[in-house]
Amino acid sequence: MSNQDQQPPWGKKRKPQTPEEVVAQLINKLQDFFSDNKKPPPPGDGEDQPSRPSSPFANIGKILAIVVVVLVLQGVYSSFFKIMPSEVGVILRLGEYSRTTPPGLHFKIPYIDHLYKVDVENIRKEEFGFRSHSPGQQAVFDRRGYDMESLMLTADKNVINVAWIVQYRVADPYAYLFKVANVRQAIRDISESVTRRIVGNMDFDYVLSNRDLLAASVKAELQVELDGLFPKNLSGVSIGTVQFQDINPPDPVKPAFNEVNEADQDMKRLVNEAQETYNRVIPKADGDAKKIVEEAYGYKAERINNAKGETQRFLDILKEYKLTPDVTRKRMYLETMKLILPGVEKIYVIDKDQQSPLPLLNLTGASSLPATQSK
Repeated sequence: MSNQDQQPPWGKKRKPQTPEEVVAQLINKLQDFFSDNKKPPPPGDGEDQPSRPSSPFANIGKILAIVVVVLVLQGVYSSFFKIMPSEVGVILRLGEYSRTTPPGLHFKIPYIDHLYKVDVENIRKEEFGFRSHSPGQQAVFDRRGYDMESLMLTADKNVINVAWIVQYRVADPYAYLFKVANVRQAIRDISESVTRRIVGNMDFDYVLSNRDLLAASVKAELQVELDGLFPKNLSGVSIGTVQFQDINPPDPVKPAFNEVNEADQDMKRLVNEAQETYNRVIPKADGDAKKIVEEAYGYKAERINNAKGETQRFLDILKEYKLTPDVTRKRMYLETMKLILPGVEKIYVIDKDQQSPLPLLNLTGASSLPATQSK
């Protein structure tokens, strides 16, 4: 590498290229600034002159100058701030609320404006009757030592063990920060009070079988209590979800409760089986009854239509008979014989002038044709 590349041109100072060089130059300048050693005088000039002591106020002025520079740099650095996407910034100017800043890069007056960052997207939760721990990927629930939170008395004077979760988020950052001293404790106290009141107005069986309705009631009344206790929701929170994790009787009465529960399950099973039989038999009987009724209606319609048809046929024949009696009578005779003769095995033809019947030869066994005697 040439010497021209290593050194800057004449009349120009080489600028530091790395942060390490900047820090090294700053340290050297501070050392030179506070150093009491002066540059040696030129040879032959004042070697015999006594040195004058430095003034103590000169160092104080230097220190004040350094302090002012540091304060100015710190003020410039702190005047710009960044708000993350899930946060908002609350600015107080001389202790009084000034504005709320959305996510992004913003400016504030140094040493006058004070910034508080509040996460408004994060869902906070309070646990009652248990505590969850996550030592690994799987959460662990610990219920030991939290009976004072979970044990409640129902309307029918039974003791029940209730564990639930209240989830909420920040709705008003300024109210959340400055209107209530301890929002978390206020939510815990009000939630426990509301849950105990609602459970105390319900029977034991109703609490066990209506968990969703119980959670919805607690959520609605909890939000009403927060809005009523702190006008215009000065608590600054909005209740998101109330979920009951576990509702069980206390351990000493669990065996008796399990027996009652088994009996209730057996009763429900028998009722379901009876309902299943009812649903299978009754619709089939209804279908059969409807089938019989419809068949009766069909038979009725058939008989009526046949009767009408025979009546119309008789009227038509009567009309033809009146026009041509002989022809009609003969045609009716032939049609009747056509219907009767195929079903007759033996036919006897007797002459109307014959006084006694003629002996006939029995040819039934000799021939499949019926024995006939014609005139």
